[in-house]
Amino acid sequence: MTDHVRLIAFDLDDTLAPSKSPMPGRMADALASLLDVVPVCIISGGHFGQFRDQVLAHLDATADQLSRLHLMPTCGTRYLRHADGEWKQVYAHDLTEDERAKARAAVEGEARRLGLWEEQTWGDILEDRGSQITFSALGQQAPLEAKKAWDPTGEKKEMLRDAVAKLLPELEVRSGGSTSVDITRAGVDKAYGMVRLSEQTGIDVAEMLFVGDRLDEGGNDYPVKRLGMPTQAVADWRETAELVERIVPSLAAARP
Repeated sequence: MTDHVRLIAFDLDDTLAPSKSPMPGRMADALASLLDVVPVCIISGGHFGQFRDQVLAHLDATADQLSRLHLMPTCGTRYLRHADGEWKQVYAHDLTEDERAKARAAVEGEARRLGLWEEQTWGDILEDRGSQITFSALGQQAPLEAKKAWDPTGEKKEMLRDAVAKLLPELEVRSGGSTSVDITRAGVDKAYGMVRLSEQTGIDVAEMLFVGDRLDEGGNDYPVKRLGMPTQAVADWRETAELVERIVPSLAAARP
């Protein structure tokens, strides 16, 4: 699996950490050891604040290790690197104010029409991330069990996605996490992020490995698989930690 791998990319929620929750200590230790031997990218539909709160606050990494960490919030429409003791934005491909206003109006209007605008929520339902508008049915801070119970089949989320997509043909509307719908520029998904990462690093996608929990067709990691990039499916952060712990020695041995 690790032959010719020059960079490993990870989804965030349910891959490195439980959804919207801190990265567990075991995963943090495994990730730090991986950063010693290969560059790492984390890509998610979430904003940078989620990366900071879920991962960076729990990652005991040196400046040298952090220099090999690539962060791609909102599916790679934003890209950050660590230098001079801080995270610096390399680029941001934001929506225009008009596009963001239309997206917010469309998703709220359709959620209300379909009876999916919930009264009991935990945090904001709509979030403007600059390069992405995100609808979270139960709010950004909803507990995991409530999120799992809201739409176990994905039917509600897909119904909303389809309805909003008809109103915004010029934008990309896709399923995000378990209760979310994301709106970005057309063509933006995790495959888009991986192509941008390849451009930034000079590493071909064929020499990267992507690890995610939703690589099934229709999952939000599936575009990476469709791109033809090598992938590894995991069920949760525990499987990811086991995978990393298993491959770090072979990657270390392969270093020149």
